[in-house]
Formats: sequence, structure tokens, C-alpha cells
Amino acid sequence: VQLVESGGGRVQPGGSLRLSCKASGRPLEYYIIGWFRQAPGKEREGVSCISSSGSTTNYTDSVKGRFTISRDDAKNTVYLQMNSLKREDTAVYYCAALISGLYGSNWPPLLSEYDYWGQGTQVTVSS
Repeated sequence: VQLVESGGGRVQPGGSLRLSCKASGRPLEYYIIGWFRQAPGKEREGVSCISSSGSTTNYTDSVKGRFTISRDDAKNTVYLQMNSLKREDTAVYYCAALISGLYGSNWPPLLSEYDYWGQGTQVTVSS
């Protein structure tokens, strides 16, 4: 499966962006999807993930209540709605996928367990 992120850009603190992760090659319904981010000089970190059914999600503490992950399998797309953005949200955001049927029971999946990655989209929060 190939993943392409879009929707990044520059926004003022307190603003909103919606990131999209468009999949091609295979139906997205078979995959757990995660959003990760990497700021300059920092390690890549998990932001959010969603199960293949969409029934289970996870958020890192720093984005809880501000970010919402969702999926539209008919459009083969997963979204990350980001509200109340802060300067510390500035990073390159990546989506990643792993095959749900091959995955174990730990939740959320670790970064190393994802098999497919997009190229990333830059989010800059600045006044």
C-alpha cells in the first residue's frame, strides 16, 4: 500500500488544520493507521492511531482533546483533525500503516511495527 499525506501548512497558534492520509494499492480497511510526527532534532513520536474497524483509537497525552483521528474507507483516507494548535505541534507529520490481520493484541502499536510510511507533510505553528 502507498500512503500520501496532505493538508499541512503554516497556521497561527490556536488555529486548525486537517491532515489527510490517502492510500492506494490496497483497500485501507485492512490496515491499522497511525500518525506520527518528528520535530527538528527530536525522535519521531506517535501522535494517534486508529484500528482497522475505526472502533478503537489512541492519542498521545499532549494532543488529547485537541486532535481527532478518523477514517473514511470508502475514500481510502484517514484524517487527523488538529485544533487549538500550539507551537510545540510544529513537526513533519507522517502516516503509517500495518496489516490489521497480522497484528497482535498490544495497543497502540509501536512505531517499529508499522510497515508502510508516507513521505510526510510539514506543519508549522507560528505567529
